Amino acid sequence: MNHHITSAVRVPLRHWVAVLGSMLGAFMAVLDIQITNASLKDILGSLGATMEEGSWVTTSYLVAEIVVIPLTGWLATVFSPRRYLLATTAAFLTASAACAWAWDLHSLIAFRVIQGFTGGAMIPMALTLVLRLLPERHHAAGFAVFGMTATFAPAIGPSIGGWLTENYGWPWIFYMNLVPGAFMLTALAWGMDKEPAQLSKLRHGDWAGIFTVATGLGCLITLLEEGNRNDWFNSPAMAGLAATAIVMLGAGLAIELRCRDPFIDLSLLGQRGFGISSAIGTVFGLGMYGVMYVLPVYLAQIQGYNAGQIGRTIMWSGVPQLLMMPVAALLAKRWDLRLLISLGLALFATSCLMNGYMTHWTAHEQLRTTQLIRALGMPLVIVPLTTLATRGLPAHRAGSASALFNMLRNLGGSVGIALLATRIDVAEKIHSVRLGESISLLDLATTERLRATTGYFVARGTDPVTAGIRALEVLDLTVRREAFVLAFGDAFTLLGVILLATIPFVWFVRPSRDR
Repeated sequence: MNHHITSAVRVPLRHWVAVLGSMLGAFMAVLDIQITNASLKDILGSLGATMEEGSWVTTSYLVAEIVVIPLTGWLATVFSPRRYLLATTAAFLTASAACAWAWDLHSLIAFRVIQGFTGGAMIPMALTLVLRLLPERHHAAGFAVFGMTATFAPAIGPSIGGWLTENYGWPWIFYMNLVPGAFMLTALAWGMDKEPAQLSKLRHGDWAGIFTVATGLGCLITLLEEGNRNDWFNSPAMAGLAATAIVMLGAGLAIELRCRDPFIDLSLLGQRGFGISSAIGTVFGLGMYGVMYVLPVYLAQIQGYNAGQIGRTIMWSGVPQLLMMPVAALLAKRWDLRLLISLGLALFATSCLMNGYMTHWTAHEQLRTTQLIRALGMPLVIVPLTTLATRGLPAHRAGSASALFNMLRNLGGSVGIALLATRIDVAEKIHSVRLGESISLLDLATTERLRATTGYFVARGTDPVTAGIRALEVLDLTVRREAFVLAFGDAFTLLGVILLATIPFVWFVRPSRDR
């Protein structure tokens, strides 16, 4: 494997094949985060589980993924990158097939844990291979492909999941990994250089750091994913998870900073270029996964869309990114990276702020413009941001850099989903009260509305008393619908403000190549 990432030598074809194979793996791993969301009702109906229990289909995958990402660089060193990536890919494909064969919810969750633990390794390894196998002049092209795994995969996940479920049944959202997975195994086996394993590191491994960080991250992600459904700290279980996460992550941080041979190099965060870029990446993950959470919920709850309709709507933010990624790579070679990131964040924020003014009529057609603006902005963030974060890094730090950068982006996504879910719940209650206060039976418009609705039910054979009760129920549902629309708008506005507030920090990174 090439140990000098700034080397000017010609890149062998098999190294390009290995990089593309690893990108395919990262794409599948990120895709599988979102792909079950659109099909969850079908999955749970088939397995006889409730929606409350079904949340663990996604949570189990996310927890396993976020736990393994920071371990990936160390594990690849211990077993050698080629062996580790081939083994995790094979295990990911086996777990994918097992998910399709699941006989109940518990078995599906267990297989999803294995799938997340192996798929999570493929995400940072894709970026690591770009840094280690390609010379710096080709990094922009590699980052553009990597950007597709980071932003395009979440955008089309609901579309693919919905389409497969509608046409072939939910097991196919897992079977679909097998064919590209077979290509990936072939590409990696041929394209990656053989390197010796360093199994002696297992004997003297940073086991205390690994245990504390893995436990802390697992508790934190579980808290973020399940907290809103369980009333946050009013639940003893959630309070316990929070306390454990704080203690374990605090201990892990102390151990890693003092350890002579840490499993992950946290000193990278102290370097201005990498540290600030990773922080911006965290906010970008918050925005990207936040939007991918809020928009499908809005479309399902307010518009009554099914999985296929949701997927077709979200595609407008996904497919245009395929055209924008190479453009972003070209611009990253010629423009100030900070300017591109600022422009991308501004476009992303603009799309969110525009969604802040939604009404209950806002549907597929009305969302198209904001989706396209978002599709233009996101590649302008992820490609130059990855370039800025990894610029000038020596090859031996590539594993830790990739693990930290990807872990923080995914962690930002979990924080974003938890923040927005809570914001929507709280805002809906506030707007319901305010709208309710503005409605009075002494108000002429209200009485006219109730009279018209009552007349509608009477005309269809309902007795006057029952018709009056149903008219009040319709009015209550209308108030709740409008409260939710306003709450979704508030969530998008909050995202837009956070993204805009991040732009000034981009300019704290030095424009030169000095880190």
